[in-house]
Amino acid sequence: MAPLVGLTSLPGKTAMSDPTTNPPALAIAIDMVCHLIVKAREFDAQDVETDPDSGSNAADDGGVSILEAHGDDPTRAELVAFIEALDDDEQVELVALLWLGRGDGELEDWEDLRRQAREARNERTSAYLLGQPLLADHLADGLSAFGLSCESFEKDYL
Repeated sequence: MAPLVGLTSLPGKTAMSDPTTNPPALAIAIDMVCHLIVKAREFDAQDVETDPDSGSNAADDGGVSILEAHGDDPTRAELVAFIEALDDDEQVELVALLWLGRGDGELEDWEDLRRQAREARNERTSAYLLGQPLLADHLADGLSAFGLSCESFEKDYL
């Protein structure tokens, strides 16, 4: 099992050892999920492109175009590369965490969520995940169901 780097337990819960629920172990390193959450928040903060043929200098317009989604968006490219570099089990766990976090099941249903994610798995996992509204929030909520938080990871990252 991967070390729990940069993680904090939520109040009232102990990371991966709550004796009342005895949550299953995750196959994906938690710091990888936290990295994805941080990057997904950057991606979600983007707005639609308002002036695709702008010839202005970013310094002159206050840099607002940085927050616009462009076809060659480096944040999206980084997220796609990150997700596609994960092995099949890790991609399955991300999808299952997303589903858990958005309320498609409870922690007790974890093995069933993983089974369903494995059955639905294909080569478009990154497109599926990046197409999900509130991806970062749902992944964070999925981790929360395990009693985990990325709070300290985010502090170190930011």
